[in-house]
Amino acid sequence: MAHRTSPLGLFQNQTFRMLWIAALASNFGGLVQAVGAAWMMTLLSDSESMVALVQASVTLPIVIFSLLAGVFADNYDRRRVMLIAQTFMLVVSVVLTFMAFEGWLSPWLLLCFTFLIGCGTALHNPSWQASMGDIVPRDDLPSAVALNSMGFNLMRSVGPAIGGAIVAIAGAAAAFAVNALSYIAIIIALLRWKAPPPDRHLPREPFGSAFAAGLRYVAMSPNLIRVILRGFVFGFSAVAILALLPIIVRDLLTGEAFVYGIMLGCFGAGAVIGALVNARLRERFHNETIARMAFTGFASSTLILAFSGHYLLSGPALALAGACWVIALSMFNVTIQLSTPRWVVGRAIALYQTGIFSGMASGSWIWGTLTENFGVSQAMVPAAIILLLGALLGLSIPLPQFSNLNLDPSNRFREPPLRLDLTQRSGPIMVMVDYSIAQEDVPAFLSAMSARRRIRIRDGAQQWVLLRDLENPDIWTESYHVPTWVEYVRHNERRTHADVEISDRLLALHSGNEPPRVHRMIERQTVSLIDDMPLK
Repeated sequence: MAHRTSPLGLFQNQTFRMLWIAALASNFGGLVQAVGAAWMMTLLSDSESMVALVQASVTLPIVIFSLLAGVFADNYDRRRVMLIAQTFMLVVSVVLTFMAFEGWLSPWLLLCFTFLIGCGTALHNPSWQASMGDIVPRDDLPSAVALNSMGFNLMRSVGPAIGGAIVAIAGAAAAFAVNALSYIAIIIALLRWKAPPPDRHLPREPFGSAFAAGLRYVAMSPNLIRVILRGFVFGFSAVAILALLPIIVRDLLTGEAFVYGIMLGCFGAGAVIGALVNARLRERFHNETIARMAFTGFASSTLILAFSGHYLLSGPALALAGACWVIALSMFNVTIQLSTPRWVVGRAIALYQTGIFSGMASGSWIWGTLTENFGVSQAMVPAAIILLLGALLGLSIPLPQFSNLNLDPSNRFREPPLRLDLTQRSGPIMVMVDYSIAQEDVPAFLSAMSARRRIRIRDGAQQWVLLRDLENPDIWTESYHVPTWVEYVRHNERRTHADVEISDRLLALHSGNEPPRVHRMIERQTVSLIDDMPLK
């Protein structure tokens, strides 16, 4: 499908439109609940750090459980995973609403409920993000991510203001009730969505292996590491505004819950603008340039909020912060998705979210502690400085452009016929590939083998080595292990069209009359026969 000229054209996709509208309602409820929880904490506790911990309690589960949720997203029905997560959050929200109406909440009990809601969010997010690739074509993925960000921030522009009004008129318990009702829309939409069944002819990866495979893939992908590191720095420093905004409104702007909602609405309005201009920015600037603008713009907003003390300055500053927020995070998200094949995309997104939300969780605690000891203005200044340092970090670890690599499976591998009777769990398997390389081609061969090594290990190979024959130096042997035969098949089926380019380079360098010879062997321990030998 051709790339759409406008992101709004995606609304012609009925499934995307239905889920987007349902997510809109759910996001509205979540933002209303966030206003209610943050403001209730100011009533339950005089501690600034406890107020900041409301934000941390929502983000901490994402740090702890995201990779676990990513394994579920890649190995189970994503629609079913999302339904379980949404139903869990609905139940928790109903209980929270009841306890708030009865006046039974304490500061730590409120944090427990927000933590549980965060657990549901952690389970939901990787499956939700990974499902975008199942709903829209690859070329439309940036637009889908931008529209999702726009939808969330469209609600951010009105949800907090309405939430502030609800809290001011009816109390925080009413805000919790609105959130509980908001889950119904997305649960119905997910039940109506007929997701295509996953094409699986191999058994699911064992949980521990799947967990390790996600870590290994990201660790062997330098571009993903760069995005995650920059996301951590941004989340750590930028969260100061969201975590401390109730205190900024109360102490610097001398406002109440309604004013807090209006200020969050300014942030959301700016984020909507950021989502709308995002595509145009990507057309004109390199990703790293956009990231530096986002870091610098957010730092400027942080300093203005620290010292303005007036709505006329604080409102526009929050709008600028919202625009920078969505520009940076949507760019990080799209870069991760376009740089990752479908078999591991849920785990890659989960690790990205772990990075950014661990920054947000630790930042919420640190900025809250600094505020409690030194004041809110003094806490905002170091947050702004770290944002500026994050912009400078791009000089040494710049962000990559969106990947144009074809990460679809190459489908070249055919399981070889075996004369030995094996089961899928038989192993360990040792693989050796013999190449004949002319002396003048050795530098090019070693360069290609360096890339091959990274791809092999990234896709599950163990104990990879490259050997050279001492008696016939033109013969080079690539050797690696996999635990079982089914893991050998899985390893080869993970190869993408982009990976095939390295294979083709190696084939072109091979000088033998026959293709490189592949030896597939199963290891067996030697058994001593001494006990069976007759005594002399």
